Amino acid sequence: MTKWITEQLTADVLVIGGGPAGAWAAWSAASHGARTVLVDKGYLGTSGATAPGGTGFLYIEPDEEKRQKAVSDRLRSGGYLSESPWIYRLMEQAYLNIQLVEKWGYRFPLDENGNLYKAHMQGPEYMELMRRVVRKAGVTILDQHPALELLVDEHGVGGARGVNRLNGQSWEVRAHSVIIATGGCAFLSKGLGCNVQTGDGQLMAAELGVEMSGMEFSRQYATTAAFGTITRNRVLGFASFYDQDGNILHEGGPREDHFFAKHLNRGPVYAQLTQGNTPEKQAIIRASTPLWFVPFDRAGIDPFTQKFPIKMRYEGTIRGTGGIRIVGDYCSTTVQGLFAAGDAASREKTAGARSGGGAYNASWAIASGTWSGKGAADHALAQSIDAKHRNLQPAGRYGLQHTAASAEFTPIRDVVQAVQAEMFPLSINYFRSESIIAASLERLHKQFPIVQGRVGDTATERVQAREAAAMVVNARWMYSAALLRKETRGIHTMLEYPELNESLNRRLLLSGIDQIAHHWESVPTEQSVITPPVYVKEQQTV
Repeated sequence: MTKWITEQLTADVLVIGGGPAGAWAAWSAASHGARTVLVDKGYLGTSGATAPGGTGFLYIEPDEEKRQKAVSDRLRSGGYLSESPWIYRLMEQAYLNIQLVEKWGYRFPLDENGNLYKAHMQGPEYMELMRRVVRKAGVTILDQHPALELLVDEHGVGGARGVNRLNGQSWEVRAHSVIIATGGCAFLSKGLGCNVQTGDGQLMAAELGVEMSGMEFSRQYATTAAFGTITRNRVLGFASFYDQDGNILHEGGPREDHFFAKHLNRGPVYAQLTQGNTPEKQAIIRASTPLWFVPFDRAGIDPFTQKFPIKMRYEGTIRGTGGIRIVGDYCSTTVQGLFAAGDAASREKTAGARSGGGAYNASWAIASGTWSGKGAADHALAQSIDAKHRNLQPAGRYGLQHTAASAEFTPIRDVVQAVQAEMFPLSINYFRSESIIAASLERLHKQFPIVQGRVGDTATERVQAREAAAMVVNARWMYSAALLRKETRGIHTMLEYPELNESLNRRLLLSGIDQIAHHWESVPTEQSVITPPVYVKEQQTV
């Protein structure tokens, strides 16, 4: 055992990430007979974007006509980069698993017809339940254990190393299969639950040579109160909007395309929930999204009678669709034993070029977690030796203590601020144009050597250095991809190319970290056999 490792475990499957995708992956792997360890940067049950609020699902009962319509709608809205067999499979797996959630004890509300409404769950209750499910499945949960790098040998991935935030010591888990479920990358934009998602998993995968797909589909923002962090903005549907002089910009009815971005790019915008004009309506609105009102109550602002400033908070690939390229039906990658799930993986096969939002991304977390768990378990259990006997080596190369290429300490705060200055402004990332994105990419390239400096000894310094490196790398991928896709498709736009280009009905794959290379992948057009959903023989109850 390496001298500096003070905590070492061996398993069949290691899941990195404790959001819904990680929870489903760990449950699935354990349910298929694998010894499973889950490590999370935070606390399984409260960390990630789902836990703090409500989330919708693509919940469609087995009705052929309804499902066929959902598939057709998504193929069109997703810019024809998704695949119908994957969408059908996603719907069926999400449907089956939500039945399990009900069986495990989640209390779904009734709709207006007195039927259970299963297309939405409250994040806190959902994730608290998933923690109990994962624990009962026999999974070893290591909270506050961020992973820093993967372990690898000639046979593929073999585990990971990281740091324990609680005592500052290092840990190592050896496993024949690793599932990356670390979420997307929002560059510490302070969206509630999103600050643990800094693209670490994507960097770890790329260090093994795995490609990224769809990174141009990352132009995703959420509108929030300027002083709040909650990115569930359904409540703003009850608002009127004003400029800084009090002139009405909009009240009632559908808003024009890019309404918030256009007006915020010109100056401050204020909102007031004018449609909640009776105590009864206000009570209903508050009850629907209680967490949304917490910052207002703390600030002493009544959003029904007072105007409040709004802003657009960047969400990157959390609600975008880009991420680690998956190549198999069970979310495998091109590296033996490495799988990806949730927002860490590209969701193009199911969501295409359009943001998955709650429904598609939340259902993708369920489905991809379940699929990757089975795939990882099957791979691990087929191996003939225990993972602890493999000659594994650390694969990390950037933002780590043992890979520093400079005697100077990495100025982490400066690097993060420099990256945010390129990714957050609407004038750069939302209203994309070739010249502006190209100039921004050049500035990002200059940050890359800086994240290869010395790293401090504390757990916080080690984690933040790796996060800074991951954010620089993810930002460079996003803008490199944006420049290569010379068209407007889905959530990717380019001023000089305002139309969809049918010759680009292909997925854009990126590889490399120091030097970024690319090639295009055709989207299958012929209908293939739909892989059956994953069933577990004996479903546990909680």
